[in-house]
Amino acid sequence: MVVPAVAGNGLSEVEAFARENPELTAAAVLAVLVALASTYAFVRLRRAPGVRFRRVLADLDEIAVLMHPNPDPDAMAAAVGVASLADQLDVDATIQFPGQIRHQENRAFRTVLDLELDRIDHVSDLAAGSVVLVDHNEPRGFAGADGVLPTVVVDHHPGDGSGGAFTDVRTDYGATASIVAEYFQDNDAVPVPPDKHASETDGDFALSTEAATGLLYGILSDTNHLTVGASESDFAAAAYVYPGVDQDRLDRIANPEVDAEVLEVKARAIAGRQVEGSFAVSDVGGVNNVDAIPQAADELIQLEGVSAVVVIGERDGTVHLSGRSRDDRVHMGNAIEAVLADVDNGDGGGHSRMGGGTVRPDVDPSGEAERDAIDRDALADGLFRAMAGDV
Repeated sequence: MVVPAVAGNGLSEVEAFARENPELTAAAVLAVLVALASTYAFVRLRRAPGVRFRRVLADLDEIAVLMHPNPDPDAMAAAVGVASLADQLDVDATIQFPGQIRHQENRAFRTVLDLELDRIDHVSDLAAGSVVLVDHNEPRGFAGADGVLPTVVVDHHPGDGSGGAFTDVRTDYGATASIVAEYFQDNDAVPVPPDKHASETDGDFALSTEAATGLLYGILSDTNHLTVGASESDFAAAAYVYPGVDQDRLDRIANPEVDAEVLEVKARAIAGRQVEGSFAVSDVGGVNNVDAIPQAADELIQLEGVSAVVVIGERDGTVHLSGRSRDDRVHMGNAIEAVLADVDNGDGGGHSRMGGGTVRPDVDPSGEAERDAIDRDALADGLFRAMAGDV
């Protein structure tokens, strides 16, 4: 028959060419292999981040989901989302954090959603060797943090940290919770309404009511109800999780009882503010609850005629700064970072609209804190210059 004869002749010609030109044949085979490898890598890179994240998780037996010190709703929401997805993959997940949860909003978030959060002081307290960092990209706030090599990093803050297996840092997003919400969406997870059970939904993955409620509040909290620093993706993530949100629990988180000291610190901040043009700096002195400082900054930025503000307070020898800006000329994170760069033990940074920092005391070999008093007037002057762009 004609076709087999032609096929046979063609195969013989190819075999003969290969024997006579081994170098060219090897090069052609190598080129084909490189092309296939490149195609595979291209497809792999284009795979949705949430799918890649899920596949990394699925290869692990247990994880420690680590939040930054004194976690806020965005950090807790992201951690809850990661733990929920891990649970559906039969991966043991423990949510951990250094520091304390003091802010009434943060305590309400934890209580209303009945979250199991494990506090740590030392690297040996980590629940697993595989660490997933959420809402920060470099471990900090506990002894031995510098030696932790995270497996995964999911964050929206600028920084140089990365995960050994997976890194997803999106500085154009207003909240890490938005990124985690997208992971569920990338895996076709269905939000579970408050009056239903996950078993009643279709698909391999579900977004529980607890996780949906937490993620929405995390997004709202870190973007000031989608009015500051929010991107199109934050709006889309909020819309995606909304069908699974428990409105009653959301309201209980958003409207907790306010500590009396918080109101007092807010009053001191308003009464004692220094104003230069549209910028304000207020030193509230000693506080028992350091979370009152950022809340005072939130209050001051609402004052008519104020476009950028920094509130200074002190607890146990550590000076805390919290700044807010609604002025396009003032990048608050950069301003605080620049001022504290020239202060011993000073550290600061943040976003354009929100920043913070600390100045910690020196510690002598006996463990006692010692440091000359910081010139708070000079610190305030430096902050005014930084907000005016003079540093």
